Amino acid sequence: KMDAIQDHKREHGCCVLIHGDAAFIGEGVTQETLNLSELYGYKIGGVVHIIVNNQIGFTTSAREGRSCRYTTDIAKMLDIPIFHVNGEDPEAVAQVVKLAMEFRARFHKDVVIDMYCFRRRGHNETDEPRFTNPMMYKKIDQKPSVYESYKESLINYRGVTADEATEIWNRSRAKLDAELTAAHDESAPSSRDDDAIDGALKSVWKGYFGGPA
Repeated sequence: KMDAIQDHKREHGCCVLIHGDAAFIGEGVTQETLNLSELYGYKIGGVVHIIVNNQIGFTTSAREGRSCRYTTDIAKMLDIPIFHVNGEDPEAVAQVVKLAMEFRARFHKDVVIDMYCFRRRGHNETDEPRFTNPMMYKKIDQKPSVYESYKESLINYRGVTADEATEIWNRSRAKLDAELTAAHDESAPSSRDDDAIDGALKSVWKGYFGGPA
């Protein structure tokens, strides 16, 4: 009956985990989760791991925070693809995400995306990165945002007008806002609504039969 559950999970949902670069390589729970991912009783049809590789690990440099070259090297324990993509290239990121989703849907296995980028502000409200990394942040302060650089590339090289680029942004933002509103919809089943939860889970548990004799 476990196969029926796995088929349901593959058909109706996809797990996406977003990691910080330091956390993915530095926290033991990552290795434990990856180790469980191929076990019969724990498979969920594959997870898409997205690493926002923007040096969020406070002030620790890569050479002081890990014994391998890439923050994704721990995922080499599995026979899965690992994609490295420039976070400042939105079209490349979109292409890699599409490829990762297609791989996961076809092979029902994990896939890792290492999106290397930069953070303009500190790790938290008490961190001023210009104190600890002044040379790097001198360059970052001079860089435009991803939105600004992509808009400029559309206008200069794609024949898109400034108004059209703004309209693309507005449509994308409206879609994201609508999804956020839907996520906050209180009419969705909650742990306090036993009847709603029971109805939502019936299709998941329909493959199980029997019980204690």
